[in-house]
Amino acid sequence: MLIAGCGADWAGLSLTMPLKRAVLPLLHYTEPLAADVGGANTVVFTPRGPHGYNTDVPGMVAALAGIGITPFSATIQGATIAGAGATACAALAAVGGLGLGEVVVLVRDQARAAGLLAAASRLGIAVDLRPFTSGVRDGDLLISTVPAGAADIIAERAVVPGSSPAALLDVVYHPWPTPLALAATKAGIPVASGFDLLLHQAGCQVELMTGHQAPLDAMRAAGETALTSR
Repeated sequence: MLIAGCGADWAGLSLTMPLKRAVLPLLHYTEPLAADVGGANTVVFTPRGPHGYNTDVPGMVAALAGIGITPFSATIQGATIAGAGATACAALAAVGGLGLGEVVVLVRDQARAAGLLAAASRLGIAVDLRPFTSGVRDGDLLISTVPAGAADIIAERAVVPGSSPAALLDVVYHPWPTPLALAATKAGIPVASGFDLLLHQAGCQVELMTGHQAPLDAMRAAGETALTSR
């Protein structure tokens, strides 16, 4: 196993799915947030063993703060999450951190939402599962956690007069902008991108692994250069 083979020269690991969930039984310690969300995207090696954290949630909170969405923000009336995977579980926790106790979740297959519903129960958030093609309530914060292209149908239905979101976080960072982000921008809706999320969650990882403040400006510049070269 990779984790067992990491020596003192390893500070930690950054994980994506399905490893975020698979790693949990292998950890010596799991922070409560990662346990509630049901996934750890960050492993930090310590003398006592590997510790697990979830930086997706604070990354989302920071990305949303960048477009003016903060706890108990008067600009949003509720929240809608598109998708039911690991990133959607993190979005539930981020929504809870904004002071919202209920959320609409748009899913393509309700039978695959068991993990999300379990996370919602641990987080104390009420979930209203609706078909993926449903509209978005007027004034909601919309968080799209689905891959590139999957939310195109939402772009056709979500940003319409009378039922438009108040703000959007689209976790896709390439290709960018997505049709959903374009539609929101055209309508004057604040948009946070997947790159914003990626940057801030990575900054949290750097700080956990090194104990030093993350150089966010340098990280942003490096990330933008890498995306431009794709």
